[in-house]
Amino acid sequence: MAGDILSQSEIDKLLSAISTGVVSADEVRVEEQKKIKVYDFKRPDKFSKDQIRTLFMLHENFARILNTYLSTHLRVLVKVEVVSVDQLTYEEFIRSLPNPSVISILSLSSLKGNIIFEMDTNVVFSIIDRLFGGMGDESKMKARTLTDIEETVIKNMMSKMMEGLQEAWHNVQDFKLNIESMESNPQFTQIVPSGDMVVIITLQLKVGSVEGLINICIPYIVIEPIVPKLTTTFWVSASSTRKEHPEEVDQLKKKLRKAIIPVSVELGRVSLTISEFLTLGMGDTLRLNTKADDELVCIVGERPKFYCRPGIIGKRSAVQITKVIESDDEEGEKRDG
Repeated sequence: MAGDILSQSEIDKLLSAISTGVVSADEVRVEEQKKIKVYDFKRPDKFSKDQIRTLFMLHENFARILNTYLSTHLRVLVKVEVVSVDQLTYEEFIRSLPNPSVISILSLSSLKGNIIFEMDTNVVFSIIDRLFGGMGDESKMKARTLTDIEETVIKNMMSKMMEGLQEAWHNVQDFKLNIESMESNPQFTQIVPSGDMVVIITLQLKVGSVEGLINICIPYIVIEPIVPKLTTTFWVSASSTRKEHPEEVDQLKKKLRKAIIPVSVELGRVSLTISEFLTLGMGDTLRLNTKADDELVCIVGERPKFYCRPGIIGKRSAVQITKVIESDDEEGEKRDG
């Protein structure tokens, strides 16, 4: 049947198939029902499939950033992955949250309104326990509201986590996230009317053996001005054409200047057999392979970077840099080692 209008011969064949039992009336009815698409006017779809896919990709990037930060900071195996991106009413989202919860209400510098960042209490208390020197054992945790000290600790960590979320959104929109308040009762977090549509990004977080969910609630009205940018084409092109900003370079330089790197000076080397080493005692003298007027090697981190001469400044031992070790010299030092 090429079109919606049947010819008389097609009608006769269909009636014949139904009468002979080849095709049942229920099958015909099902075919008709498939053409009908259910649409709820109380819950209109605000985001297209492409926009939902872009939000998924954005927060996959955030999950990778969060994974790196938490693994380094907590010194434990952490796994973060995006589970789903859904759109529903704000009332449905609030009803889905347990009480108590750990809910942060965030403001965006370049957009109007607030978003919600909610974390599972099991994961939050596991993080707090590890930060306080514990093992983050799930069996010792009970759902309760945070104390003032615990809330301060989580706020400090949340600030770092929000930097990762800002970075993930950078190619679409630059904004700064600020924590306005933290709540434990979902009913006290009325950031938009109950019937307003929101998009919920759900991430699964595993800290050691403890698992939980992170929910990011973004009202449509908040990101409505930038919805046209939420396309995979725009996001990919923005990522590929992204240029360095002078302020980012300055910030990176400032962080590098604050980096603490161990510096050591190698006075010389000596080779010993195991038997000679085992016979060493107090007062024994070892002859190094360097002379008093030889230049010494200054090691920065784990790499030889400078030649220097030993000396004294006041009552302290010191060295004077005489030459920068070039790449060839550096490789030679590694081979000698």
